[in-house]
Amino acid sequence: MTPHDSHDHDHAGHDHEAGGRQHGPGHVHAPASFGRAFAIGIALNVGFVVVEATYGVLGSSVALLADAGHNLSDVLGLIVAWVAVILSKRAPTSRFTYGMKGSSILAALFNALFLLVAVGAIAWEAVQRFAEPAPVAGKTVMIVAAIGILINGVTAWLFASGRKGDINIKGAFLHMAADAAVSAGVVVAGLVILYTGWTWLDPVVSLCIVAVIVWSTWGLLRDSLRMSLAAVPPGLDPAAVRRHLEELAGVAAIHDLHIWPMSTTEVALTAHLVMPGGPPGDAFLMRAAGEMRERFGIGHVTLQVETSEAAACALAPDHVV
Repeated sequence: MTPHDSHDHDHAGHDHEAGGRQHGPGHVHAPASFGRAFAIGIALNVGFVVVEATYGVLGSSVALLADAGHNLSDVLGLIVAWVAVILSKRAPTSRFTYGMKGSSILAALFNALFLLVAVGAIAWEAVQRFAEPAPVAGKTVMIVAAIGILINGVTAWLFASGRKGDINIKGAFLHMAADAAVSAGVVVAGLVILYTGWTWLDPVVSLCIVAVIVWSTWGLLRDSLRMSLAAVPPGLDPAAVRRHLEELAGVAAIHDLHIWPMSTTEVALTAHLVMPGGPPGDAFLMRAAGEMRERFGIGHVTLQVETSEAAACALAPDHVV
């Protein structure tokens, strides 16, 4: 709270989620930490990256090298996401009063930016291959990419149960599932090259891989960037939240309403309620906070009550934050 929040007002309400789980568009926890899934997924993909990169060089396949680069970025993404999960569970301190919950947002943003940088390098290499085509070992491409389907499919399955609970877990699942599909595309390209000798198809597949990565990453970049700027989380209607607060018994007006993500799974809200009838009591505040949790999935609610409409709050104007 700012200094004026803690003085000259009658009552403030504050609610924490009691059980560690909430439901709704703003705050839903994944059912587990997925530490084992992260460890297994990272180990499988590191091994596959080594195999894929080696055979990409030996087989002179930029498609395999492109897919290896993508899988390497996924390994880094899994590591960053795992570290963020661990950091987000650290207890609050006097310096980090929310703990380090925001690290999950930074992890998602980092992953999105890193993937876009990686695809730029892949696209550049593919374009150069059009000017200087090289023979491609189609059978090698097929075999290695087929292994990729298995590896990425298993890794995606490890995160499948938590994909609806956390944008980090969902991101891991979607990336692995997309990688399995991309590897399937590489197998098809290898088969065509094997029977036709069309080496130009290799860089074409590489560019298709780039398009898939950019398409799948764009939403992650958009959402993580918005969340890092404290925007209202996707799927949560701020107008509906405002209407609900305005309709609470005894509320004449509402101002200084803020809704922002504390992490990729937790949402906070603060608002000033003008209630001329006087302080409503703890029961009203706890009930209002509970309704925010149940209806909108907002688990960290702080409500400040002001009883005088005549005494203008410094934060009442919409342009003041």
